[in-house]
Amino acid sequence: KPVRLEYRILTADNSERWVLEQGVPVFDQEGRIQALEGIIVDISEMKQIEEQIQHLASYDNLTDLPNRALFGDRIERALLSAQRHGFKLAIFFIDLDKFKPINDELGHDVGDWLLQAAAQRMTESMRESDTVARIGGDEFAVLLPTIATPQDACNVAEKIRCALNRPFITPAGKTLAVSCSIGVALYPEHGDKERDLLRAADEAMYRAQTGGGNAVDLYQTVETE
Repeated sequence: KPVRLEYRILTADNSERWVLEQGVPVFDQEGRIQALEGIIVDISEMKQIEEQIQHLASYDNLTDLPNRALFGDRIERALLSAQRHGFKLAIFFIDLDKFKPINDELGHDVGDWLLQAAAQRMTESMRESDTVARIGGDEFAVLLPTIATPQDACNVAEKIRCALNRPFITPAGKTLAVSCSIGVALYPEHGDKERDLLRAADEAMYRAQTGGGNAVDLYQTVETE
């Protein structure tokens, strides 16, 4: 049968390249394969473009954080692992307080810089195994795939709140003051499905906002009599 393979090679100058090999086997009179006759083509540039397209489909192009689709996929994977091993996990919804006036008055360039800087501070406030995603505008979401106690989740949320509450100084030297409202939802206490946990975190965030912002709110289950 014809052969078609894609694989990586290490070149003489110690650089890595992707190649495509296509060919057909050459047989001797007894029907045994003696060689492979074909061509090898350098497809490194094509592979790079494919990787860029895949990245754009899963990451926010401004902050380079995971987007809503990738975040949802990671929640599903974390829930399966939590259910299998008996872990607890936490989901946050985060909204930047006072972002809109900055974006409106100082322009979108400053607003974009602020979103990038906020994304970096949030990333630095968490473990490598955690995920912070931009889900739209000035709204972000966080997944902690494993936590020991509800207080652990609240401690991480408080660390993020403090990080975002510090002044941001733009490259032009202008000081920007923002804060954030964070809603926290826990598995299994507040739901065992992605949509239920996201809704609970969103409701908790809204309560933090309506209370004046710059706060962390843990979702409270409403008990019915």
